[in-house]
Amino acid sequence: MRQQRFEHQHAADWARYRALLEQLEQRRRRDAELAEFPGLHRRLCAHYALARTRGYTPGLVAELEQLVRRGHAQLHRPTLRLGARALRLMARDFPRALRRHATPLWLAAALLFVPMAAMALGAYHDPGLILTLVDAEQLAELEALYDPARDHPGQVRPADSDLAMFGFYVRNNVGIGFRSFAAGVLFGIGSVIILVFNGLFIGAAAGHLSAIGHGVTFWPFVSGHAPFELSAIAICGGAGLLLGKALFAPGRLPRLAALRVNARDALVLVAGAALMLLGAALIEAFWSAGAAPVAVKYAVGAAGWTLLALYIALAGRGDDAS
Repeated sequence: MRQQRFEHQHAADWARYRALLEQLEQRRRRDAELAEFPGLHRRLCAHYALARTRGYTPGLVAELEQLVRRGHAQLHRPTLRLGARALRLMARDFPRALRRHATPLWLAAALLFVPMAAMALGAYHDPGLILTLVDAEQLAELEALYDPARDHPGQVRPADSDLAMFGFYVRNNVGIGFRSFAAGVLFGIGSVIILVFNGLFIGAAAGHLSAIGHGVTFWPFVSGHAPFELSAIAICGGAGLLLGKALFAPGRLPRLAALRVNARDALVLVAGAALMLLGAALIEAFWSAGAAPVAVKYAVGAAGWTLLALYIALAGRGDDAS
């Protein structure tokens, strides 16, 4: 093919590519349009290879090479792109999904917090009730963990650094959250079981420790990170219930189609909850076991619940109709 015909045939693609490339370079991102950029980039790479193979003029080859290099640089900016996506997720997509699927999320919260409160009251009045969930060895470890005489109450391995504890908490918290979500594929029943069990266990631990006098260390330790950790676990469970709803009551859609539709929002919920669990792990590792006065720790916990409620109610509100 002659060069003139080659240029004429692909001029529209090159013009569109340049326009999108400038948007990327100037951070004027419009995702609906920029979604086509990777496909254009692949075509431009093919055009560049053809131009070199066919021996077209050095000017055209150099121009196409420059465009390919600039496009490659924009497509391989993982840190910036990941940060922008996380910011958009937490500022808009996540709170909107929370409000859009309030029913399964409130149900998940009830499945977690109602058994938690009931078991806490029961274990407070009957400390032996916790033995219906754990054995004597596990109970002894729990009591030792929050013993007021302990140098670092609440820390599983007090000899470790705060950074090591942060890694431990991330692995533990995210593991619980992911299991609560993934179990939803069992028609939602798995998520129900995990939420109820975690509520019973946490409530039993809180009630038992309060009854034997360890509440003076337990409650200040958990107050700071509990708003984010417990809410995130409930959200993950709600995302699992959303999957279960698609399988159990798909409505007019086939089950697989309903699952695909609900899975999109479920993944948004889980991603946002994962960032909440990351924040909870930061607080737990670097603040919860600190030497701040008890009143300050309770104040931080109350502020956490308040800010979380305001975030869910107000964040991304201007975009709800879009």
